[in-house]
This record gives sequence, C-alpha cells and structure tokens, in this order.
Amino acid sequence: MTGTAAMASGPPHVLIIGAGTGGLCLAHGLRRAGISVAVYERYRTRGEGLLGYRVGIGPTGSKALRECLPPELFDVYLATCARSPRYFNVITQRLRRTASFTLRPDTDPVETERSVARMTLRQVLLTGMEDVVHFDKTFTRYEQRDDGTVTAHFADGSTATGDLLVAADGTHSAVRRQYLPHAVVRDAGTINIATRVPLTAHTRQLLPERVEKGISLIFGAGGIMGVLHVMEFKWDRDGEIKPDVGDDDATLLRNWPGRRHDNTRDNINFIIWSTARRFPPDVMQRRGEDLVQTARNLTRHWHPNLRELLARSDPGSALPIRVATSEPVPAWKSSTVTLLGDAIHTMTPGRGVGANTALRDAALLCRQLRQAAAGDKTLLQAVADYEAAMVPYGFARVADSLNRSGTSGDDRMYKPVVGRLALLGARGYFGVTSRVPRLARKFVNDFYTYRGEED
Repeated sequence: MTGTAAMASGPPHVLIIGAGTGGLCLAHGLRRAGISVAVYERYRTRGEGLLGYRVGIGPTGSKALRECLPPELFDVYLATCARSPRYFNVITQRLRRTASFTLRPDTDPVETERSVARMTLRQVLLTGMEDVVHFDKTFTRYEQRDDGTVTAHFADGSTATGDLLVAADGTHSAVRRQYLPHAVVRDAGTINIATRVPLTAHTRQLLPERVEKGISLIFGAGGIMGVLHVMEFKWDRDGEIKPDVGDDDATLLRNWPGRRHDNTRDNINFIIWSTARRFPPDVMQRRGEDLVQTARNLTRHWHPNLRELLARSDPGSALPIRVATSEPVPAWKSSTVTLLGDAIHTMTPGRGVGANTALRDAALLCRQLRQAAAGDKTLLQAVADYEAAMVPYGFARVADSLNRSGTSGDDRMYKPVVGRLALLGARGYFGVTSRVPRLARKFVNDFYTYRGEED
C-alpha cells in the first residue's frame, strides 16, 4: 500500500512514535494548533530510561521550543536549564589552557547556549501531556490503508489509526526499518564513556575557574579526548529551590509538577572518548565501577585532578556509547509516514547538534501540518514540503558533526604517527583563533550559528 489515496477531509489525526525531544516538541506544537495528536512511548513510565546527560540547546532549538510550547511552559524550560556556560575552553590532559572563548550571556531567551539535562527536558516536555502520551507501547509495524489512513501496531496487541505516522523513535527506529529499509546507520568508529560527578565543594575546587564556569574540550595525547560540563541548577541536592533564585523562577519551579519526577542534581558531566580500538572489546557490556576504571586506565597520564573527578563519579551513571552516524538516504516518495530527528538523520553527539536538529524538524513539520489543517495544502503536500527541506539540512548536519573533534574513528588524530601532528595542529588552531580578536569573534558566532538555520 502506498498510502497515497485520498485523505480524510478536516484536520488530521497525527500518531507520533517515540516520546523523545523532537516527538514531544511536535506534539505540543500540534496540540497548540488544535490538531489531534497521540504519542506512543515504549518506556513504561515518565521517569524511566537513562537518556544521556547534558545537551546544549542553541538558538535553533530554543526558537523551536518557543514556537511549539505554550508560553508558560517555555518559561519553565528556561528556568530548568542549568547555569549557562560562560566560556568555551580547550585544555590539555595536564589541565593547561590552550584557548578560552567568552560566550554570550544568557539574558536573551533564545540567542544563547543553554545547558540542559536530558531527563529534566523530558519532564518539561511531558508536562500537561498526560492525555496525549501513552506509555508502555512498543511499536512493531504499521499498515497504510486504501482510505489514506495509517495504523500502528504495538507489541501488546493494541493498534492506533491516524492520518499521519511520524517516526520520532530514534537511531534504532523500528518505523524507519520498515519504511526505508535501505537507510544505513553505521558505526562512526568511536566510543564514549559518559559519567556524572556530583558537584560538591571538593569536586568544584578540583577545576580551574574558567573550566568550572564553562564547557571544556580536552585534547589528550595519544588520541584520548574528553569534555567537561559543569551543570548547576536552581534546586539543591534535596530538590529544594536554592535561596538565591529570583522570585519569578522560584514560583515557576514550585508550581511545576514535573519536579517530582526529575532526579537531576548539580553535577559535572565528564565524557572520555577515542577510536574504538583503544577500548576493551567488551566495553559496551561494562557498567559501574568496571566502566569508570576503564576510563581511568585510558587517562593514566592525565592531571591528578581530572583522574580524581573520574574516581568520584557516580558509578551508576557511567554509560558506554558506541557512536553512530547515518548515511544520506536517496529521496523517497512522500506518503502518510514521515520521520524526524535521529530516526532519519542520526548524528554524532558533539555539541548537541542532534537535539537541535530534531527540534528544528519538529517546528518545521508542525508549520506544514498547520497549513494542511487550514486547508492551504493537502496532507501529502505538507509532508513532501517538510521532507524537501529537512533531508538536505539534516544530512548536512550529519556530515558537519562527523567532521568535528575526533568523532569519526578515521580522524587523523587516532593515527599512530600523524596523530601527534594532528593534535598539535588542532591545539595550534584553537590557540591562534582565541588570540586574534577577529577570529575569536567569528568562532563564537559560529558556535551558535553552527546549529542554526544557515545552510
């Protein structure tokens, strides 16, 4: 079945598979537009699933959230962000500073870099959607029907029928597997070990001031890379609002029901990564102390403070991530099924590009579906117009992110001989850029527009 038969007249009913960042942003936008929507999520509860740690939401992502969320919920989103980074630093494994760039202040609601905890953002996006999101629904397949509708089938034997099915079910999308079986998601050749270190008076003083107040990229010798993000929220380790929080934000947070579902607390995100061959063959099966020790073994020659941070990380938070990347998919004929975010363009995790692009997809698809609901175009034309824009920019971002900071296992930094030259070259580039005002300004502007609308 092609699903290209005549559509039902009137506003469409949209089925979204996956309650991730992009899927929930789209659901909010559609509901605000008066378009019927239902979201189906495989997790059993809203607190389940370790969804990674920090994500940087740039102007693109914040604009999409402002466009799709109710205004009061967008204010909650801003209030739940961690303190924004003041600096982007490049440091060596010995904690020596190669470069430091001053970032924009977070006085503007969208034109800045927001530090967001994935679990906190999930709770914000689930707020007020109790009647829309259906948990414990593992999607198995869909069926496109002669009347133009599409039916989703779930593992528990239930079904749901709508006018459009949106795959927002991530890198391992079951919808994509059926719809675009030729689409390739491949191993990028690198592995991350992500950890969270509780932020205490002691762990804070292990970091130089600019590192403590910023995002820091570590170019280690031998092709071992790292990144540090300090995450400070407006609530303390007991979940109580901190005394220095302004009245407006304090009121918003006290009245926000999502707080009781969120266990995020002040922490230091510490991620180590390198080419996959540097890791033990069974690294993806390792957890807890065993995984933390693997990270410590890789960083034997790092500064004692960095090694102590790893030693003090929460073993339960340690997570191995095999980095994946999509290959461009040839154009397909638009139908009653479409895709957004990682379900179509999985990208490497550097700088939060994936989350921002998924949010951009959600806002764009929402705009197109509003036009279809208003009768300005058919549903199929709306989907086709969305895909015509999303596919080129999505795969441009995939290519960009793969070429950044050693996220590809083929990066020269990991080669035995030229690796040292590549490392020196990268450090030299950042050092010069940070010391030449014109280049530094361009770097900072690119830091934001890289996730932006310029294609």
